Amino acid sequence: MGYRVAVVGATGNVGREMLTILEELNFPVETMHAIASRKSKGMDVAWGDKTIKCEDMETFDFSTVDIVLMSAGGTVSKAWSEKIGAAGPIVIDNSSVFRMDKDVPLIVPEVNPDAVKDIRKNIIANPNCSTAQLVVALKPLHDAAKIKRVVVSTYQSVSGAGKEGMDELWNQTKAIYGLGDAKPKKFPKQIAFNVIPYIGSFNEDGYTDEEAKMWNEVHKMMDPEIKLTVTCVRVPVFVGHSEAVTVEFDKPISPDEARAILREAPGVLVVDKQEHDGYITPVDAAGEHAVYVSRIRKDHTVENGLCFWVVSDNLRKGAALNAVQIAQLLDETGTIKPSTGYRSIAV
Repeated sequence: MGYRVAVVGATGNVGREMLTILEELNFPVETMHAIASRKSKGMDVAWGDKTIKCEDMETFDFSTVDIVLMSAGGTVSKAWSEKIGAAGPIVIDNSSVFRMDKDVPLIVPEVNPDAVKDIRKNIIANPNCSTAQLVVALKPLHDAAKIKRVVVSTYQSVSGAGKEGMDELWNQTKAIYGLGDAKPKKFPKQIAFNVIPYIGSFNEDGYTDEEAKMWNEVHKMMDPEIKLTVTCVRVPVFVGHSEAVTVEFDKPISPDEARAILREAPGVLVVDKQEHDGYITPVDAAGEHAVYVSRIRKDHTVENGLCFWVVSDNLRKGAALNAVQIAQLLDETGTIKPSTGYRSIAV
């Protein structure tokens, strides 16, 4: 017996990855529904070796499913997630709308699986893509030596901005080589052969909301006492986010100790050789499930500090994979039963 599953936003980058990963991880599915806007009704999408047709979100009866993987953007989530949750299924939402809601758990299964016990609105939030990979690397180190402060610089791929972002990088690259028009449309400045130190929108303190998401989400999932500062940068890479991370600990921890801890940590792969190719790049991580950690070394500017490099596929661990892992967690903990639903208190 399997679950009745609906993927909302099934025609988007993350929605398609959700369908792929559900099949890859052999998640027990009894019936699968691909949900999208009315204009996509009837469109074919792949689910394993099968093809299923998109159904109209406006007319779909969500009381007939157990789990809804939501990846249709913040506007749709804000309008629909609570209504869907009230109809019975658990919504695993990939947008930022509910992440800081005190009644909605924000979960990375390798980091805070016990949060699954605290579902109140039938909604679970997926963290921001750059946060998800960061906390997978930070949590085992925090457990071992307690983190005081973190400095992060992100190198975020254009797929984090959706298909439009990927198309813009592709089209600008072709235009520049062909002496065509490389005027930006999706991004505020040219992304091809360039980097943009701005993602999201500016807050009053000069940081962007993308940067604020990271420290807010780390505080909610791990420890509100951790001091964290971040600069988010968009780079001309199609898939895969990278992060240069500097961590100050409460007590000594050597690079060798950190490598040993991370090698045993769930979801982490350490690739760290002091050779010209002994590290992971976004191209290496694309299509993979792991959070990769490389270039672990001592930070000589503080008493108990380490620096390292973190890379992961943002469409996978940063979004679709984490959502499916949350669904697995619901199953493994018995929080939800196949084809019966969770049916918690109504919203």
